[in-house]
Amino acid sequence: MRTEALLFAGVTLFFAVTGGVYDHYGDDPAGTAVLLVACLMAALVSCYLAVQYRKRGRRPQDREDAEVIHTAGPVAFFPAASSWPITIAAGSTVVGLGVVFGLWLALLGAGLLALGVFGLVFQYARHQEPEASPPDRSHG
Repeated sequence: MRTEALLFAGVTLFFAVTGGVYDHYGDDPAGTAVLLVACLMAALVSCYLAVQYRKRGRRPQDREDAEVIHTAGPVAFFPAASSWPITIAAGSTVVGLGVVFGLWLALLGAGLLALGVFGLVFQYARHQEPEASPPDRSHG
């Protein structure tokens, strides 16, 4: 992840320099704000990747001598079909219609949307992952 962190640090630097030049020569505060937000988002990703690199060290993808088997992780749980995305879509539709037809409909849609998001986020909250054994690294 070190390479990715450095890549996003370069993107952060690019947006910072571009934003500074745009702010100095441009007359548009909205463009400056957009470049600032882009700079901050790239910095956030860069910092996250740097912290993950410090925590976990080098990944197999970062090593020249690594093989495909070294990157394999546990394959244990695939979620079943869920009805919550349909609920979220219905809630979003009702909120959109509520903007047109009245606040009461928008509030009902917001409630349905909140229910759908809550259900989607917590549908597997009680699911326990089985303990996975580490991949066999005796090859090579």
